[in-house]
Order: sequence, then structure tokens, then C-alpha cells
Amino acid sequence: MRRLWGILLILILSWAFALQTGRPLAYNLAYLVTAVIVLSFLWAWANVTWVQVSRFTRGRRSQVGKLAEEQFEVSNRSILPKLWLEVRDHSTLPGHLSSRVLNTLGGRKRQRWMVRTYCQQRGRFRLGPMTLSSGDPLGLFHLQRHLPATSTIIVYPATVDIPAFAPPVGYLPGGEAMRRRTHYITTNVSGVRDYAPGDSFNRIHWRSTARTGQLMVKEFELDPTADVWLFLDMYGAVHVAAPWTPEMGRRGPAVLWKEREKLELIPSTEEYAVTAAASLARHFLTRERAVGLIAHSRRREVIQPDRGERQLNKILETLAVMEASGHIPIAQVVAAEGRHLSRNTTLIVITPSTALDWVASLRDLRRRGVQGMVVLLAANTFGPADSWQAVWTELIASGLLTYVVRRGDSLAVALSQQAGVPETYK
Repeated sequence: MRRLWGILLILILSWAFALQTGRPLAYNLAYLVTAVIVLSFLWAWANVTWVQVSRFTRGRRSQVGKLAEEQFEVSNRSILPKLWLEVRDHSTLPGHLSSRVLNTLGGRKRQRWMVRTYCQQRGRFRLGPMTLSSGDPLGLFHLQRHLPATSTIIVYPATVDIPAFAPPVGYLPGGEAMRRRTHYITTNVSGVRDYAPGDSFNRIHWRSTARTGQLMVKEFELDPTADVWLFLDMYGAVHVAAPWTPEMGRRGPAVLWKEREKLELIPSTEEYAVTAAASLARHFLTRERAVGLIAHSRRREVIQPDRGERQLNKILETLAVMEASGHIPIAQVVAAEGRHLSRNTTLIVITPSTALDWVASLRDLRRRGVQGMVVLLAANTFGPADSWQAVWTELIASGLLTYVVRRGDSLAVALSQQAGVPETYK
């Protein structure tokens, strides 16, 4: 704004001097100043007007520890060259350095660049909007053009391979099929129904098709293996975190960006808990177990047990945007939700809570035949919190299989150490 007022002041003074003196030299100077100002403004305006910016996102979903890729293209639609053009991106994805300054973009030319961003934080992020900035060669004007188009990208929580996690022990009494329809193909056929778009051909029941004259497909029920329920503690009062700032991306060719061998999680019990839940869900789903999820965050999140890749995507998408902002302690969640679990169901509680009342709730469920397991996060290794030793001792005394995870631990290793902790943890 000050620059604009300065330019107007120079223009006014030049014409005032010309009108006051009436000399040809003064008028020529006023004409020159006016022409320079007008041409400079038109130059800056043309630089941001006949420009098209396109962005191509390789995928709308990524995962912590993996790369998100975007390709940008700036096209000059006029015959006049652009001496310089700044493309500024206002995306909220941490470490996404996609802004560029382009020099000498020729007429009817285009420039492209690739951006690879290492995903450090789960969540739903905005891509865009963008701002184009340019000016004239004399630096008199600096104009901007806002590009409001936006899109979203979802970053799933990371998942790790768990080589030695204890298998759940729940099987339904008598080995009878569960009376619940499922899209997953099992050995238990419950009936037939009309064909719907998307059904695979291996589900077609040809005898019924021949008898009715229209395509009929088989419906299945879950086999006798009992469900695995993940109870994720999202009670905000028990979660702690260490200071953390996102690592900014590096400039340079995008091809140099590669996924890292070692996964580095945000140092908070919330992120460790969500990553453990995602890893356990994938662990059991790849072994053809039915997995469900319950968490009380801002609202009650319940995903009924099912199998297959679709169930894993549903769980990961829910965990991607979940926050530790709940107001219900895990003891109340276990007591209230546990009443609806059937016998021999396996329940895995993931929590940093150092209270003892939720251990008593797990013991009560075990008397009803619900088998309990615990992933205990050592909260005092992440920040100011009570020691986890007391609740761990209570869990071991109650005969509940427990895994302890501290800050900096590899989840693949920590979730393979059953019913105890290394000496260095004590």
C-alpha cells in the first residue's frame, strides 16, 4: 500500500510540475512517468492473468511413513513471456513444500515439477488453495491472483508387522457358524439372493440361476472363529505428548525423496496407541480374523467385526481422523461396551491409563468368558504422568496378557514381548 501511494505521489508531482511551469521538458517528463507507470502495471497484470496452474495428485490416500506425490504444471497461455512468477501453495499437509518461483516462462510454454512429501502425521489435510504473484521489471507493482480450488488427502496411521503377537483364543462353542451376513467368502453358505453390480462371478449359484432364469449369488456367514475387538482409549485426560515439530521437506529433485527404513512416530501416547490399533487390525485381518473397533473420542466410534481389505480400510480411515478428545474413561467404556460381547470373544485394550479400575472391569469380563489382552503405553516416558508399574503389576497378577510400549520403542518388537517387560524398563 505504501508503494502504491508513493507511485501516485510521483505521478501527481510530475503533472503538477508540468502544469505549473508549462515547459515542454516538464511535459515530456510527465508523459514518461505516466507511460512507465501504466506499462509497468499492465506488465504485472498480464503476468498473473494468462496463466493456468494444474495439480495432479497421484492418490488421495497415503500413510504415515510413506510418500505423497503431486505433480504441478504452470502454462503460459499468452504469447508474452513471464520474467518471473511465484506459485505459492497453502496446503495444510505438514512438510509439503510445493511452492516455486519460475524464471523466464516463455510464451505458450509450460513448466512441470514433482513434489514428494514424507507423511509424518495422520489426518485429513487440505491441498490448496494457491496464489500466483508477479510484478514488472522495475518492481513498481506486485500483483497477486488467488486460485481457490482445493482438494483433500487422507493420511492413514502407520502399520507395522508384528511377528510374534499372541494369537487370540476365542472360538465359538460347538463350532457353529455365526448368524451374521458378511461380504467375505467363507465355507458357510447361508442362502442365495439376486445378483448385484460388483458381485464377483465366483459367488454365482448356477443351479439357482438356471432354475429362476436370472443371476443368483450365494450369501455367506462368518465361520466359527470368534471376533477380535480393539478397545482404543481416547480419554483426553490420560494422554501425554512430548514437544514435536514437523520436519520440513527438502528442496531438490523429487526422485531423491525415498521412504525411510525406520518409522519415526510423533512422541505422544495418542499416536502410539492409534498406530498399535492399526497394526493389530492389519495383523488379525491378514490372518482371516474378524476385527471390530470401539473408541470414545468426540463421539462414540463403533466398527462392527468383519474381515477383508474393505474392513481394514474402514478401520484405517476412522483412525486417521480420530483425536484423544474423549470424556469417558476406559473403565466405563470397558464396562459398558463389554456387556454386549459374546463369550470367548477376544478383547484387546490399548490405553496409557494408570488407573486400576479398568483392570477390575477386565477381570469381570473374563468371568463371563471374554478373553482380555492389554497394550499398555508407558505414559511417563512421553511426558509428566504417573508411573505405569502399579497398573502393570495388577495386570500380571490378574493373569492378563500385557504388552508394554515406551516412547522410542519399535512397535514390532514391543508387541512381541508377552507378559512382561525387559529389565531395562524397570
